[in-house]
Amino acid sequence: MDQEPKEIIIENLISQLAGLPSIGRKTAQRLAYHLLAQEEGAVQELARALNEAKARIHACSSCGNYTERAVCRICSSDRRQGNLICVVEKPADILAFERSGSYPGVYHVLGGSISPLDGIGPADLNFARLWERSAAGVELILALNTNAEGEATASYIAQKLHGSSVKISRLARGIPVGSELEYVDELTVQRALESRVEVI
Repeated sequence: MDQEPKEIIIENLISQLAGLPSIGRKTAQRLAYHLLAQEEGAVQELARALNEAKARIHACSSCGNYTERAVCRICSSDRRQGNLICVVEKPADILAFERSGSYPGVYHVLGGSISPLDGIGPADLNFARLWERSAAGVELILALNTNAEGEATASYIAQKLHGSSVKISRLARGIPVGSELEYVDELTVQRALESRVEVI
């Protein structure tokens, strides 16, 4: 018996939504049908917001965070300690620290972590700018995910800067192993930051 033809446009919409992080097939279906039930103006506004964000938001020239400016508001703030740099994998990780309201320094976004199995090596990440920022009197706080890739990346940074005058510390182990920073609650992040341990 022949199968009934699929609704191609709806299927394409579901497939596109399912490609987003943490969105499974069922959630993608719910989102697709929710969007189709909305007024046309609301859907157009969403599309316009996505297009505008993609066109105008880019990486900060200093830290790699997302911004509409040449240099993000955190890097350009005179209230931040420029010699205290929290190294994270992605811009979303910065939100965990900013929500806690307890971090006075600036950030550096690597754009991922070293993962040979995925073909990602040091040359694919934002290390060149990190080495430029790693001057005397600077402390790097390694706030990388507690998985194999995060550990490999932290070890690479420690080895690369071994013997330099840069202080390197890691977040305390209050953050669960295998967790991603953007999903960790504010209090846990604050405690891990306050109890960080020196690497070199």
